[in-house]
Amino acid sequence: MPEIEENIKRVNTKLQQLLKQYQQLQKENERKRLEIVELKETKEKQTKQIEELQQQIMIVKSAAGEMNPVDKKEFEKHINQYIKEIDKCIGLLSE
Repeated sequence: MPEIEENIKRVNTKLQQLLKQYQQLQKENERKRLEIVELKETKEKQTKQIEELQQQIMIVKSAAGEMNPVDKKEFEKHINQYIKEIDKCIGLLSE
């Protein structure tokens, strides 16, 4: 009979340890999930900032007359796209 009680105590102890480990892993998982969300937000902000800086570089190059033909075509493409978007907005506002 004492052997059975010892076995039950041992199983109970191991079960308690597993529960503690499980809770710790859940907390760690939540921390990692929050970290991932934060890193994604940071990445999006940095990507947006990079795009804005690239546009500014193109504008500066255009103003200084230092654009090569490929960059110039790309810049003109962006300008035409902006003009189309502005025209759409004006059209929607005039309705």
